[in-house]
Amino acid sequence: MTQTIALTAELRDRAGKGTARQTRRDGRVPAVIYGNKEKPVMISLEYNSFIRELHRPGFFTHLFNIAVDGATHHVLPRDVQFDPVTDRPIHVDFLRVSDTTEIVVKVPVEFVNAEASPGLKRGAVLNVVRHEIEVYCRADSIPEKISIDLAGTDVNHSIHISAVTLPAGVRPTITDRDFTVATIAAPSGLRSEEAAAAATEASA
Repeated sequence: MTQTIALTAELRDRAGKGTARQTRRDGRVPAVIYGNKEKPVMISLEYNSFIRELHRPGFFTHLFNIAVDGATHHVLPRDVQFDPVTDRPIHVDFLRVSDTTEIVVKVPVEFVNAEASPGLKRGAVLNVVRHEIEVYCRADSIPEKISIDLAGTDVNHSIHISAVTLPAGVRPTITDRDFTVATIAAPSGLRSEEAAAAATEASA
């Protein structure tokens, strides 16, 4: 289940590029809280506090309780805009959610038990097609990650979404095809050996 992290914010009086620039000069990051059929709330976050959370793994799958002006907003990060020159965050969008809100979120994939893969032991390469899987789930049930077991996978093996065990209540947004998440690809040396063996059989 996803973490819920506390952040403290300040209200911003006005929107606009000039106000946003002044906010950034003051060492803060402009942001907005929107959604859930409520009026948007313009806020700013202390830069160092926000950057620590931004750089932690799974930022976009963590819920935040943002305290501002005596109220607490239960939110999920949806977008961060970066300065194209400095790569510093310049604006953040947060979506209000309740624990029962169903959302679309991209969850990172991790691969486990590589040492139990016959193909990888033979020198094959794990070719990751999707580093994240986009899913539907409730806001209070966002997985930290989706684990895929490599035990028993051999050369030329493809791992499709149908073979991945997703947590209860989590389902992929792509439903019209059994898409590939990763493959066990043969290295060039092993492909050459297999090609030579096939050629030998054909000429026999």
